[in-house]
Amino acid sequence: MILERTPVIRNPVLRGFNPDPSILRVGDDYYIATSTFEWFPGVQIHHSRDLRHWRLIARPLTRRSQLDMLGDPDSGGIWAPCLSYSNGTFYLVYTDVKTHTGPFKDTHNYLVTAKNIEGPWSEPIYLNSSGFDPSLFHDDDGRKWLVNMVWDHRKGKNHFGGILLQEYSEKEQRLVGPVYNIFRGTPLGLTEGPHIYKRNGYYYLMTAEGGTRYEHAVTVARSKSLFGPYEVDPQNPMLTSFDKPELPLQRAGLASLVETQHGEWYLAHLCGRPLRPSMRCVLGRETALQRVEWTEDGWLRVAGGGNGPHLEAPAPALPEHPFEPEPETDHFDGDTISIHFQALREPISEEWASLKQRPGYLRLKGRESPVSQHRQSLIARRLQAFEAEAETAVEFEPETYQQMAGLICYYNTKNFYYLCISRDEDMGKCVYIMSRDQGEYDEPMAPMCIEGWERVHLKATFRYDKLRFWVSRDGKTWMHAGPELDASILSDEYAEISRGGLRIDQGFTGAFVGICAQDLSGRGLWADFDYFTYRETGRD
Repeated sequence: MILERTPVIRNPVLRGFNPDPSILRVGDDYYIATSTFEWFPGVQIHHSRDLRHWRLIARPLTRRSQLDMLGDPDSGGIWAPCLSYSNGTFYLVYTDVKTHTGPFKDTHNYLVTAKNIEGPWSEPIYLNSSGFDPSLFHDDDGRKWLVNMVWDHRKGKNHFGGILLQEYSEKEQRLVGPVYNIFRGTPLGLTEGPHIYKRNGYYYLMTAEGGTRYEHAVTVARSKSLFGPYEVDPQNPMLTSFDKPELPLQRAGLASLVETQHGEWYLAHLCGRPLRPSMRCVLGRETALQRVEWTEDGWLRVAGGGNGPHLEAPAPALPEHPFEPEPETDHFDGDTISIHFQALREPISEEWASLKQRPGYLRLKGRESPVSQHRQSLIARRLQAFEAEAETAVEFEPETYQQMAGLICYYNTKNFYYLCISRDEDMGKCVYIMSRDQGEYDEPMAPMCIEGWERVHLKATFRYDKLRFWVSRDGKTWMHAGPELDASILSDEYAEISRGGLRIDQGFTGAFVGICAQDLSGRGLWADFDYFTYRETGRD
């Protein structure tokens, strides 16, 4: 007798950089919106019909009029969006963060709407700038309320000053009426990421606390009144990895709730899978799902007991709905590039990334350097597995050392490895590695002459905390390019820099791999990329 195993959800369901999940069900369809920070287009939306299989279907913020991030700092831009639905309309609220280190945070909150999840999405409505992590609550009486954390910059004050509530008028398209501070948080501190739910006469306020690092947690409080006071779950926190260093899913926190068609409840939350012993999360903060249950006295608990996240969760009673596997290679033969590609801070446009000028190639115009926070010609995709490789072929004829193009493994402007083609005054056309490690520039590989190579194949291979570059003339015979490199510098943990006990830099994204071109002379030389392959080579 063969016993069939009960279907399970295998976590994380959204691998690689997909933090701050906002989960939503509309009919039989499930959606998760996640943060994208400085990567454009803004906000990722994945779709599922069974909570087990997910597919990226949309990024709503596609126009500069919706999201102007030129000059935004590393790990600025889109923080913790919230996706909701009411009366045939999707609502998306989000923050564009302009400053996030030091005593001040410049955080502007907006709302866009759409009738279809795949768009088109409206022009943004400005809401406020008092803090970040906004969400929109639709009450039973038809009124809508914006909730967000408030930032207090003053010396000696709790910077996480509580959760604000204010009514949103759909007719006037603005916030109206008084502002209420409904929740000051618990001793866990760093109270953010609020969502409100209504059930059995209670308003439930779910927040993230403890900070989005290893002390992260989910707090639940409730009140008979929307305006409070809110009673904290006596067993708070309801979810955390803190004090459980043995768990594979760490950093568990910022979460949202969804109910299935059959009355089952699930919690979507962010997490990280650190490399050990460094405890660096190269894949960034990912999204996991936990089955949760309501107790008789009306509190949420993780199914199976305890308050830690599980690698596997019981699947809902829904028909299985897998999606077709996505191709590993984009040959740049179509009218658009793969949905998995994003750019830094601005739209991908014909001005600098053309599929038309040379059909069958992606032509990138050399612009600003890899440390620019303005106009980089760089497109990349998430690293989503500990063992993976990326490959491309480029035709590029630089005339000066200021012109470069190639394959980049990128976390932010201060942490990257770049296998680039350029020109040296003595050897001519060459390939070398440049790097930046917490802002320190280096060249781990000296220039290697490739004069006479019309086409250059470049490859990067990831093996957990190890990264190797490769170069080939024909795409068949490969040679090492430079030494084995430390891939773990492409992580949130490494991006965080403290001096004298003060945090002067921080990171919230994940490792990307992609292609780019620079022309620091200002002449705008183009580089032609024939294809890009991303292949996962191991099992997580």
